[in-house]
Amino acid sequence: MDVRRTAVVKLDLSDEQRDVLHRTAEQYLYCANRTADYCWSDTSYTECRINKRQVRDALYATLRKETELQAQLVQAAIKRAIEAVKACVERWKKGQRVSCPTFTAETMDYDRRSATFYRNKVSLATVEGRVEPSFVLPADSPTPYERYVLSENYEFRESTVRYDAVDGEFYIQISTRRIDGDAEVPADTGHQTVLGIDLGVNSLAVSSTGTFWQGDDYDHWCREFEKRRGEIQQRGTQSAHNALLRLGKREEAWRKQYIHTVANELVAEAVENDCDVIVFEELTDIRERLPQAKWHHVWAFRCLYEYVSYKAPEQGVSVDQVEPNYTSQRCSRTDCGFTHEDNRHGEHFCCQKCGYEVNADYNGAKNIGLRYGRKRTHRLRSSPKSGSGDAEVDLRVNGGTLNGESHRPIAGD
Repeated sequence: MDVRRTAVVKLDLSDEQRDVLHRTAEQYLYCANRTADYCWSDTSYTECRINKRQVRDALYATLRKETELQAQLVQAAIKRAIEAVKACVERWKKGQRVSCPTFTAETMDYDRRSATFYRNKVSLATVEGRVEPSFVLPADSPTPYERYVLSENYEFRESTVRYDAVDGEFYIQISTRRIDGDAEVPADTGHQTVLGIDLGVNSLAVSSTGTFWQGDDYDHWCREFEKRRGEIQQRGTQSAHNALLRLGKREEAWRKQYIHTVANELVAEAVENDCDVIVFEELTDIRERLPQAKWHHVWAFRCLYEYVSYKAPEQGVSVDQVEPNYTSQRCSRTDCGFTHEDNRHGEHFCCQKCGYEVNADYNGAKNIGLRYGRKRTHRLRSSPKSGSGDAEVDLRVNGGTLNGESHRPIAGD
């Protein structure tokens, strides 16, 4: 499994360099929007037959003439637009309402040719040749930049230069991949131990070992931020607009830190129980499966999976997904497995066949782990005290019936 790390670094820019990056971003966005309009206006593209080479051949020469961008930046803008249009087409095919993508945020994608990294600075291609801003690095060492970008164990993959309108600064987000060849993830021997994870609204995450990460605190603060936004919006002034931008930045930082805390504790749960694999349900169409989930719930699910996916391999644990079909309706006892919609009532699960009663999310977490185990013929970690008939697949569970009492992570711990 690839181990990827990202370092975000603030750029120290002169007024002249800042102006050059703004003009570069403006032309980059022009190319991306031109490409999106071109793809959107062609019916063959709306049928999801977008050919990157065909689009590039049709637009590249024109966009080079119309802008002062380097070749790699023009190609990066075209690629970004094509990927955005493809994502819209996929949602449209599922019956969702979509519109042509529009790019407004000042962000630019750089590859090895358009960005060159040195120890304390970076060389970036712009509309006026190369600029070489220095980095603003924290005093504490080693920084993420030193640990990943400068490390011989990691290779540079790509980077994104982003302008933050709130603080008026440019940042560069640098993505790397581990290349040292060390086996951070155990080999698939057919005898791996699995930790199943169920995601939901009342409980953000529940593990097959019976640990709950409730969403009450998360929901409370999301509501508080939303309430505060409403109060500020009523003012309708420029200062209120600036306050909204600052509030949005604080909320984003809080939510990310909260999910980081959950991800750290989830990985620790896997390590403590000697698990080799953490298994989530696939997140595709999760909004349809959980109609009561709000946008910040869906964001949290995707963010949690992303964070665990890059944190777990450092602890020798891999991450995978399985299809979620009927995991909430199936009895997780391996000597039963009866599936029926009447088995679940809210947060309570009661098998209509064998009478097994347990917290519904915990039952789902076990089924997710069991599904992966059946698919891959792996063992799943079980508790010696479990007398539920699950010994055949060795699933680690809590004995008795779980009532959903949970562990609540506090962001920043």
